[in-house]
Amino acid sequence: MKNIQSEARLTFGEATSIIVGHGVGAGILSIPFLASRNSIFDLVWVLALAYGTNLLLHYIIAELSYNNNGAQFIKCFETELFTGRLKKIFTWLAFALLGFSVIVNVSGFLTGAAAVFGSWFGMPRIGGVLLFYLIGGSVVFFGMKLVGLCEKVAVVSMLAVIGVLVVGTLRGETQSFSGDFVSLTNVLALYSMIAFALSAVMSVPQVVKGLDGDVKKIRASIALGTGINLFLILVITLTTLAGVGRDISQNGALVDLSEHLGGWVGIIGYIFTLLALATSFWANTLDLRDIVNEQTRWGVRSSWAAATLPSLAIALLGVTSFVGFTRLASIVQVLTGVGVIVAYNRSRRRMGTSPICGRVGTLPFQLLVLVASVASTVGALLKIN
Repeated sequence: MKNIQSEARLTFGEATSIIVGHGVGAGILSIPFLASRNSIFDLVWVLALAYGTNLLLHYIIAELSYNNNGAQFIKCFETELFTGRLKKIFTWLAFALLGFSVIVNVSGFLTGAAAVFGSWFGMPRIGGVLLFYLIGGSVVFFGMKLVGLCEKVAVVSMLAVIGVLVVGTLRGETQSFSGDFVSLTNVLALYSMIAFALSAVMSVPQVVKGLDGDVKKIRASIALGTGINLFLILVITLTTLAGVGRDISQNGALVDLSEHLGGWVGIIGYIFTLLALATSFWANTLDLRDIVNEQTRWGVRSSWAAATLPSLAIALLGVTSFVGFTRLASIVQVLTGVGVIVAYNRSRRRMGTSPICGRVGTLPFQLLVLVASVASTVGALLKIN
């Protein structure tokens, strides 16, 4: 077991909650809209496929980070992938693309939260964006340990809340599920969003560092965290389809469900949505803070500002819808999977051992993850029928 330097040590529960929190926000709340444009059979098999390929990808990233002492993506790329005279240029280009992806992603969380505040309290969009930014940003400002603690509390709260929401939905009038195939375009778009929702790739280095390089705990934390996200995707999607049917907008699933059910059940839906968006906001901005700090050496406070303020500006401008934000972010973020596979291949050969992936990190599995990443990127570009 390596002794990896870290800002703070995480418990197994905190590390797992960071994985859950990274994926449980914008992507999960966008899936019911896409699922309503597909059959229930397609939803089930796409969920299973996306879980398998994403788990492989997360293990590959964990080992890549482990081989580089807990480094984030860009440092790993700089060490393993980029060479020659253009090394610095490629490194900063990757930094810019990945940073853009996270910034747009976080803007989606702010936009989604504003939609909740608007639907629940009638709050103006700008006021909702600013309120959520102040609440969420203050947690990340105080560092990795507080993020881990808040993620754990939020994940437990979400599991309890979703149980109440399911009961409330089933007690009312429910809609039937579609069993008809719609189009391959819609299936690919659904796969893309599910892969994006299960993705906690940028939080994996936080787990590697926070668990002090403990291989068994790293593997278990990633598998459990991704599994919890899979469970939440299935429950939220089926609950929303049962409660709303095909009349799902692009404001986020539980906003629609809460408006449909109303009363105290509606309030529960709003609370879950805000918790889900908060956990993703914390995880993503913590990751970007560390990436900025690794590249610029500005320090954690200045890097925190650089990681969060651009997202606030984009959300205040109201560029696109909640689902639109998340689909745009998924394009760049999934494309990084190609770079990850190449960097991991080189890192695995350089180290000569594979403590985390073992046999599932060999070339055939690398190619499988690569094909899945390309398919997900294609799906994010397609128009929904």
